[in-house]
Amino acid sequence: MAIADQVFGYFMPVVNLMGPGSVKEVGPQAAGLGLKKALIVTDPGMNKMGIANQIKEIIENSGLSAVIYDGVHPNPTDKNVHDGLKIFQDEKCDLLVSLGGGSSHDCAKGIGIVAGNGGNIRDYEGVDKSKNPMAPLIAINTTAGTASEITRFAVITNSETHVKMALADWKYTPKISINDPVLMMGMPAGLTAATGMDALTHSVEAYMSTIATPVTDSAALMSIKLIGENLRQAVANGENFEARNNMAYAQLLGGMAFNNASLGYVHAMAHQLGGLYDLPHGVCNAVLLPHVQRFNLISNPQRLADIAVALGENIEGLSIRDAAEKGLDAITQLSLDVGIPAGLAELGAKEKDFELMATNAMKDICNFTNPRIAKLEDVIQIYKNAM
Repeated sequence: MAIADQVFGYFMPVVNLMGPGSVKEVGPQAAGLGLKKALIVTDPGMNKMGIANQIKEIIENSGLSAVIYDGVHPNPTDKNVHDGLKIFQDEKCDLLVSLGGGSSHDCAKGIGIVAGNGGNIRDYEGVDKSKNPMAPLIAINTTAGTASEITRFAVITNSETHVKMALADWKYTPKISINDPVLMMGMPAGLTAATGMDALTHSVEAYMSTIATPVTDSAALMSIKLIGENLRQAVANGENFEARNNMAYAQLLGGMAFNNASLGYVHAMAHQLGGLYDLPHGVCNAVLLPHVQRFNLISNPQRLADIAVALGENIEGLSIRDAAEKGLDAITQLSLDVGIPAGLAELGAKEKDFELMATNAMKDICNFTNPRIAKLEDVIQIYKNAM
C-alpha cells in the first residue's frame, strides 16, 4: 500500500491536564465522570510517601469513595494485574486511578481490560484483542518518561515465561491524564535519568518510524529538543523546577508521537531484557538506543541528522551521513552524561540468552514500524554490540 493510500489515526485521552497543581483536579474530574468508587493503583513507594493517601483524600472530598492497591511491581506482572482486579471487583469499584510511572499506568490498564472483557490479561497480548472498553481510567503521572498516562499501549510481564507482553488497542487509552511537575520533584537522579532516556527513545523511534506523519514529527522533534536542553539539568539538580517542568512536557510530547507513530527495535529488544532479567525499562532503552539507530542509519540518514540538530549539534557543512553520525554521538553522550551504564554487560545480560531474546523481540509488536527490516542474526548482533 502506498503512503498516499494509508489512513493514519491520532489517539489521545479526551482530557489532558498539565502544570503545577493540576493533580488537585483529579477529584472534580472523577466526579464529572459520574462514578462512585475509585481503585487507586500504585506502587509501595508512592503509598509509603503518603502520596496515594493524598490522592484518596482529594477524590473523597469530591464525593466519591476510594481504596488503594499498592502491589505494582516495577515491571508489572499478570499476577499484579489479577491481584488488583480482585480488589476492584470485591470493593465494587467503577473507576481506576493510576498513580506513578508507567508500571502503575500499565497495571491499571491491565485491570481495566480484564474488568471490561473477562478472562486473563494474557488473552490480550497483541493488537486490538479486546471487544469492550476497559473500565474508566484517570492516570496521574509522577515520572517524566513512559507517557503511559496518555497512550493506548500497556506492557505486562508473563510471570511464567518472563516475557513482556505488549498490548495495544485504542480502547486502552485513559480517559484523563494528569501531568503535575510538582509530583516529579522528588525523583532521584537515577530514576530521572532512566525515565528521561526512555522519553528520548520514544521520540527518536517515533521520528524514525515507517508510519511517522507531520503531526507526530512535530511532537517528536520538540520532545527531543526539550530533553537535550533539560535532562542533564534535571539529573544534576532535582529541585530545578524549570528543568522538571520542561521534562514533563518533553515526555508528554514523546508519548503523543509514539502513541500514533509507534516504535521500533529498541523497545522490542528492551522488553526482552526487562522480562528476562527484571531490569529497568528506561535503562535498557538507553543502552540499546544508539546501537539500534546505527543499524537503522542507512534507512534514513536525514532523520538522524534532524535528531542531531534537535539535540543541539551544529551540522553546517557536513554531509547527511556525517550529520547522522553526529546524531548518534549526541545520543550516546547524553546517555553517558546522565549516568546510564555503558553497556548490557554492566546490567548482567548474558550472551547465551541473546538468541532467545532476539527470537522473542522479532515477535514484539513494536518492531513492525522499525525503518530497517532485521533478520534474527541482525538482532543478535545488536545485542552483542550493546554489551
